[in-house]
Amino acid sequence: MEKNKIKERENELLDLVRIFCSQKLDKEYLFLCEKLVKKMGRKRDIPFKSGKLEIWAAAIIHAIGSINFLFDKSFQPYLKSDEINEFFQTKSSTVSTKSRQIRNMFDLWYFSPEFSTKKMSIDNPFNDMVMIDGMIAPVSELPEELQILLKNERANGRDLEFTTDSE
Repeated sequence: MEKNKIKERENELLDLVRIFCSQKLDKEYLFLCEKLVKKMGRKRDIPFKSGKLEIWAAAIIHAIGSINFLFDKSFQPYLKSDEINEFFQTKSSTVSTKSRQIRNMFDLWYFSPEFSTKKMSIDNPFNDMVMIDGMIAPVSELPEELQILLKNERANGRDLEFTTDSE
């Protein structure tokens, strides 16, 4: 497929995602879904170059929603996955399969830093944990200067793991 045709499909996919997010979700979900579409468009083998764009749009929204607890009533925003399928006239099983494919393709999981909402990033239980000698430990176990170093590194998008000298 030619690059201009792929770009055209990407723009159509972005339009579908934008319409849904503006009607049913919020700007943060719109930003994350757009980011995922664009990341998919940069892959060597572009996933959405074939198949129905409505299915891809639904799957992208489902994938982002899945890792951010969109389908859990105790979170805001909240949405039933059926609403995505009704909007795009897609089948739940097809969308779930594509959503899983997308999550696997980009190693998306709960609290994935790149595709988490701000609330999910703040509420991430791993924020208060650190790896020391391959074991998970509370950040409070570190000396204060290492806690500050860890906080600064995480603010710059990096994480640290510590080892002790056991000789």
